[in-house]
Amino acid sequence: MSDTPAPQHDTVPASAEDKTLDKLLAEAQARIDEQRDAWMRALAEAENVRKRAQADVAAAHKFAIERFAESLLPVMDSLEAALGAAAGSPQALRDGVELTLRQLKAAFQKANLAEIIPVAGERFDPHRHQAMAAVESENAEPNSIVSVMQKGYSLHDRIIRPTLVTVAKALENKGGDPISDANLNSN
Repeated sequence: MSDTPAPQHDTVPASAEDKTLDKLLAEAQARIDEQRDAWMRALAEAENVRKRAQADVAAAHKFAIERFAESLLPVMDSLEAALGAAAGSPQALRDGVELTLRQLKAAFQKANLAEIIPVAGERFDPHRHQAMAAVESENAEPNSIVSVMQKGYSLHDRIIRPTLVTVAKALENKGGDPISDANLNSN
């Protein structure tokens, strides 16, 4: 026999060690179950938020012009009343049409629908104007607006319809260049 003593280990009985491992495993499984449950709830909530957002967007598209439509109803009423009173005096009809136009302009203003009316001499802007013709003009600079054929409209900053305009172009010298002609004759 040897003189070295056998090493002494602090050993836990096997059944106590199994209970500790079982307890740790159960706690880990419980945490996993809690996290899975929380993840599933978060996933379901995200899906519900997505569905609500889709429904809100669909409703917004469907009813986007509701306020504009409400502001146009008095215009419709006025037009119908004017047509019903057409047998009256021409001045009454004119007054009714002017009232209707004011109502329509107020509805446009509420909806941020603005007229684009360039003035003669203003520089042509292809983002806001559409050139329908180009005319020679002694008084206007090339690429400036000579006249407006039809006004345009913008909704907020977006062009709904460009203004139809006539644009000035440079004069064509049909008889030749007088300076060049004078130089030729002097030689």
